Amino acid sequence: MNNVRTVSDTKKTFYSIHTRPINTIYRRVVEELMVEMHLLSVNTDFTYNPIYALGVATAFERFMQGYDPEKDKEQLFHALCQSVEIDTQKIKQEAHSLKDVAASMSVGDLISCLSRAKRFDNAGELQNQLDAIASNPKFKYSRLFAIGLFSLLEAASPETVKDEKQRNDALVSIAKGLNISEDKLSKDLDLYRSNLDKMAQAMVVMADMLAADRKKREQRAQQKSSVAATPSSEQ
Repeated sequence: MNNVRTVSDTKKTFYSIHTRPINTIYRRVVEELMVEMHLLSVNTDFTYNPIYALGVATAFERFMQGYDPEKDKEQLFHALCQSVEIDTQKIKQEAHSLKDVAASMSVGDLISCLSRAKRFDNAGELQNQLDAIASNPKFKYSRLFAIGLFSLLEAASPETVKDEKQRNDALVSIAKGLNISEDKLSKDLDLYRSNLDKMAQAMVVMADMLAADRKKREQRAQQKSSVAATPSSEQ
């Protein structure tokens, strides 16, 4: 009998690979993403696919923007993938390849492709994956899959995802074509965009706090220097 990995097992693996402290503001981001990936990995209906891979890579990159030290980000991502037994390079390569396909298409063609309304020669493997998803009644939809779809649209046309009507129209078509819940897709992406905004605001606040703290330290240092440089008067 095979033992199903627990969240504790996943976290133990992660922290055995990434042993450096994680900046407080990002720790929650990393652990929530780790738990989300873990729960999917042990779900019997879940099947790994490149759109999910793109969602993982994009979510990590967007939510970890500004992480200091920057050099730790690569090891953090590696530890995250290894903790749920996914090959790091595979995720990176498949995410990159998908974005290249999306960037090579007009947004109209990409929506037609994702909604399975039309087939394109330069999207052969992607179309096969979309067909498999649409025909699988047990397909395990996830927020990370939704982020992957959103990232494809963004790669083809950043303006489209910023325009509410165009974005919603695209998501309706894609959801219908893939036989997934339009409501879940829309809500998950609204929350994703909202959380990105909150993270950006938190980064601004943190930067202001660090700047204020640095200024206070500099002022104290200058005061000490001034006191040290002032000769004491002797009677």
